[in-house]
Amino acid sequence: MAGSDTAPFLSQADDPDDGPVPGNPGLPGSMGNPKSEEPEVPDQEGLQRITGLSPGHSALIVAVLCYINLLNYMDRFTVAGVLPDIEQFFNIGDSSSGLIQTVFISSYMVLAPVFGYLGDRYNRKYLMCGGIAFWSLVTLGSSFIPGEHFWLLLLTRGLVGVGEASYSTIAPTLIADLFVADQRSRMLSIFYFAIPVGSGLGYIAGSKVKDMAGDWHWALRVTPGLGVVAVLLLFLVVREPPRGAVERHSDSPPLNPTSWWADLRALARNPSFVLSSLGFTAVAFVTGSLALWAPAFLLRSRVVLGETPPCLPGDSCSSSDSLIFGLITCLTGVLGVGLGVEISRRLRHSNPRADPLVCAAGLLGSAPFLFLSLACARGSIVATYIFIFIGETLLSMNWAIVADILLYVVIPTRRSTAEAFQIVLSHLLGDAGSPYLIGLACCMKQGPQTTRLWCPSGAAPPACPWPACSSERPPLTCLHICHSWPWAHPTKGLGLTSWPGPASRGTLGHVPAPRHYMGSSGEKVGVQEGDPPPQGQPQGLGAICNGIKFVAR
Repeated sequence: MAGSDTAPFLSQADDPDDGPVPGNPGLPGSMGNPKSEEPEVPDQEGLQRITGLSPGHSALIVAVLCYINLLNYMDRFTVAGVLPDIEQFFNIGDSSSGLIQTVFISSYMVLAPVFGYLGDRYNRKYLMCGGIAFWSLVTLGSSFIPGEHFWLLLLTRGLVGVGEASYSTIAPTLIADLFVADQRSRMLSIFYFAIPVGSGLGYIAGSKVKDMAGDWHWALRVTPGLGVVAVLLLFLVVREPPRGAVERHSDSPPLNPTSWWADLRALARNPSFVLSSLGFTAVAFVTGSLALWAPAFLLRSRVVLGETPPCLPGDSCSSSDSLIFGLITCLTGVLGVGLGVEISRRLRHSNPRADPLVCAAGLLGSAPFLFLSLACARGSIVATYIFIFIGETLLSMNWAIVADILLYVVIPTRRSTAEAFQIVLSHLLGDAGSPYLIGLACCMKQGPQTTRLWCPSGAAPPACPWPACSSERPPLTCLHICHSWPWAHPTKGLGLTSWPGPASRGTLGHVPAPRHYMGSSGEKVGVQEGDPPPQGQPQGLGAICNGIKFVAR
């Protein structure tokens, strides 16, 4: 089994003490007895006989699911692409705008177990149709909210979580019931390509539609129309495959669901599931905060460098950083997901723990590059983009592999529930709070000089539409987490049930307030030609950033 592509890295049993799954005497809690001989992988004819679907139809179902997955993430990050305009329109600060993502994720997190329970017991196709139709309607409604009712925007973004929860907990289980072994890994990698590509398209579509229409509200009206198309495709193309049929003989009895409490107990005692979910939570924390704040951070860095004017009240904010960051997200997602799956596939033949080790290497390796992107932001925006590209590529190596891990260590009748609780854990400790925490940290670091940088009249938040924020300090919170949490993956790979504690809380050096700031009419105040650049950057890092800047020129 050590040389198998489908062998788990710990144990295939959800709970060794659970005994056989009802209706399945040979399945003790998960995908069978780990000591038993590995079942034969069915060929194309066998898959068609078991599922009742041709290979072409199965591939078409995956294509529809990929389209909807792309659409979901496109909608989620359209808001981030026009975030400066939303802050201007509703006259809110960083901590309040961070709540937009936090409220959505919190709703998504609460509803995921509900749809996980339903997805293991009822028709998955109709659950997804209803959820996506509701999501499209609410998203469209959020584009008509007046500026004095910010709380309504928060409410509608929370309701959007209904659609995403109905889809994300169910779609991977459909793929698992259509394919096995290497085919499943390939299909999952295609499915998870849609996450970074959809996220990048969200930034791009949000910024470009806003520029074309001259109004950021139109950016939120693109995905609802595409959502209607998604519902029609689901209804016409997708067929419900029998749960777990491709992983057992066709003449064996069907899998019967156990009680919800039995499912929870089994999942809690499955170390492979628990530790892979904890490791993925680190990815969610970092990517969640990057997703919302990176475009605004890059825009503010360019203001500090004098490359672009500040975003003044009544003006449309520059969208070039959202566009560039969106392209980076698309490219790094495709590259990272493909790279992670291929490396894991090659190593799996010689190391059954390849999956978690590749995930850990990607997450741990991203930390220094994300740090370099922050350190270079005050010296070279080109260097910042380069290091963000490398860091996001390494982070993206986790997406498809973590999903594959869940599907081969959890039995089919518990997979939607497992997907739901992985979502809850990764969002509860990950991206539900990270955007708000970063925005709050930004506001807590405000000072007189940074207030003048962003507020033309020197007004203090929350009256100021561009709250003061140090150009580097707040995102360092992500870096501390990124240094600490990757150890969940390798210890899982080694079969351990614990991992080292949090990284030491030593500071990385205080970044002084920018010396360049804008006056009431947008002109530079307190800056003369020939002034040296702001100090405070380590000399070694400064040399790296300046070298990249010189090459770029």
